[in-house]
Amino acid sequence: MDIREREIRDEQRHLDAVYRRLTEKIHEAEYLMADAARRVQVGTPGALAERDAQVFRAGLHLARLNSEFEDFLFGRIDLLAGKDGERGPDGAITSVEPADDAVTETGDGGRTAEIAETLHIGRLGVLDADYVPLVIDWRAPAAAPFYRATPVAPGRVVRRRVIRSKGRRVLGVEDDLLRPELRALRDGAELPVVGDGALMAALGRTRGHRMTDIVASIQAEQDEVIRAPAVSVTEVTGGPGTGKTAVALHRAAYLLYQDRRRYAGGILVVSPTPLLVSYTEGVLPSLGEEGQVAIRALGDLVDGVTADSYDDQAVARVKGSAAMARVLPRAARGVLEAPGAPARLRVVAFGRRVELDGETLARVRQQTLGGTAPVNLLRPRARRLLLDALWQESGAPSRYPDPALAAEAREAFTEDVGTEDAFIDFLGAWWPEVTPLQVLAAMTDEQRLGRWARRLLRPREVRQLARSLRRITPEGTGLSAHDVALLDELRTLLGSPPRPARSREADPLDQLTGLAEVTTYADRAATRRNAAEREGERADYAHIIVDEAQDLTPMQWRMVGRRGRQGTWTVVGDPAQSSWPAPEEAAAERDAALGTRPRRRFELTVNYRNPAEIARVADGVLQRAAPGTRPPRAVRETGVAPRFATVSRGGSLDDAVRAEAARLLAEVPGTVGVVVAMGRRAEAAGWLAGEVADGRLVVLGSLEVKGLEYDATLVVAPGEIAGESPAGLRVLYVALTRATQRLTVLSTPGDRQDGEKGGEAAPDGLPALLVAP
Repeated sequence: MDIREREIRDEQRHLDAVYRRLTEKIHEAEYLMADAARRVQVGTPGALAERDAQVFRAGLHLARLNSEFEDFLFGRIDLLAGKDGERGPDGAITSVEPADDAVTETGDGGRTAEIAETLHIGRLGVLDADYVPLVIDWRAPAAAPFYRATPVAPGRVVRRRVIRSKGRRVLGVEDDLLRPELRALRDGAELPVVGDGALMAALGRTRGHRMTDIVASIQAEQDEVIRAPAVSVTEVTGGPGTGKTAVALHRAAYLLYQDRRRYAGGILVVSPTPLLVSYTEGVLPSLGEEGQVAIRALGDLVDGVTADSYDDQAVARVKGSAAMARVLPRAARGVLEAPGAPARLRVVAFGRRVELDGETLARVRQQTLGGTAPVNLLRPRARRLLLDALWQESGAPSRYPDPALAAEAREAFTEDVGTEDAFIDFLGAWWPEVTPLQVLAAMTDEQRLGRWARRLLRPREVRQLARSLRRITPEGTGLSAHDVALLDELRTLLGSPPRPARSREADPLDQLTGLAEVTTYADRAATRRNAAEREGERADYAHIIVDEAQDLTPMQWRMVGRRGRQGTWTVVGDPAQSSWPAPEEAAAERDAALGTRPRRRFELTVNYRNPAEIARVADGVLQRAAPGTRPPRAVRETGVAPRFATVSRGGSLDDAVRAEAARLLAEVPGTVGVVVAMGRRAEAAGWLAGEVADGRLVVLGSLEVKGLEYDATLVVAPGEIAGESPAGLRVLYVALTRATQRLTVLSTPGDRQDGEKGGEAAPDGLPALLVAP
């Protein structure tokens, strides 16, 4: 048996002990649930409250244990003796630095040390029956050295081990020796080191389409961000492959671990695309925080609607622009003046007919809209002003010189006229309750939209916007992610009219027993949240995490900002990867959303994803896309150069794409991403329909690939991607940085860059577009 097999066997023994203990804990939680159920007949309010609390705690504990039962263990650190020898509540020594006598000088000039403590790191903390730690929760202070220790500053860590497991089986181990100058002993035997190093091994493994096991690759500069105090705004920048998304998700779990009372149920993670949500949605359950954090794409941020369409770049630019924040208020108010709306009000008062003409009604409407209240909440004001105008028109004020008699007559007038069917029907038609979808439907009329957008949008932009909105159905299908931001803005502008309160019917059992139902705080809070959602109110989160923040449009920043007015923020992104063509405009709305809160800034500088061979190609495009930007430093090499292929004139692009995709599938055992211009997505998916079915290959548009990674990437027609929008070069840079092992760039004769003739190439076969200026 070699060293690797022996070490895997040892870790397997420990993992078996952990699962035995987990099984015991599950049985304990099930017993508590059953014990609580037996108390159902207890009749005192205090006993009922105690029962509810026990059921809640036992159920929560049982759910967490069951959700953490798979792939539980992932790391280990072997440590020197600590300076003070004190142990924390998790049973681990609290000291970060080694004791003065932890290392012994030998007579031959060498140094030796005994391993004093071994900690296994996992999803949750587990103690054995004697309260000895079997597993340390990854978020606990004792686990911090697993992430932070480096050969430059190892602290007490001698060896760091990444453990790969599937279910209850240990598949492999990889070690980092952080104190190579020491001869480290454990139980009298020299400490073995397996593999080429934990980080490099983790980076070299194949990726799946879901990022379910990324905890073990978090490194020191990332861990500093994860554990930063949650005060005000934490801003994190970093190039491709620096772990920004991983940092964001782990930060959510860490904040809950540090202050669950403050953040439970109140953290929102905003991702740019549904694909990235699907890629990352398995991370938080694997870290022990399922159900506490909402991860949503920008197109799913408004309850009850989902984006299922895409806008082309020109239309997206219009919908996302800050100008829409001025167009929409005009539309929200102007929609009341719909064609066919009543232009005359007639009622009977004091035995005669009283009438308001179109001019008077227009004046009343203008007066009603004089404030800033939401349109639907102005209906009571409109009713009051209409009755005022009718009272004046009736001549009644001159007939009642006595103020007391006038007030009494006015009250009777309001009661009589305000309850007339003719008045009620008129008010319903003249000032209807307006929905956001109705406003978007009204904006499909180019003439009306032109009036509302005068001096804000160009005529061509008005036409593009109106035509794009026509695909939205009355049921809300056909929305794009940019439409959802408009919808959210309109919800704020329109508001929801107050609903009459529903009286709760008395429970006969309450009358017989004299007891009211006992509920927990969580039950009551959930009821209030559900009622708020039914009324269309927006939640105010305690913490907002924005991933790929550089891509949010001004309107999307406004949408996200409404959800974090009272909260703290973590904002991660990379300006060099921005696909939004007007970053200054977005920055203004971003600053408005974040307010005047103090900001703490961090920069991630190490590219863990791309090998240096791929990074060099991407860096050439970066110099064109964002001159002067410093790229992240790639930490490994594979010895495999990127491949550059060209479709000859008259050649078939679909055949070339199939051939290059097949080549990559044969070269790597993991996933392959094929990236094309957004306009080619459906076409390319048809070319590769057979390969996509096997699950290893995925076809993506250039704007969908943000935040994702694959073992191999095929970038098709880089000139098309670069030419899609003013930010096209930045989008191409993103596409070139998705691969962890292999990159192929397939150029076409139609590729262009800076006016160069298609098909031209630089030395070494590199397409001209990818050559650094």
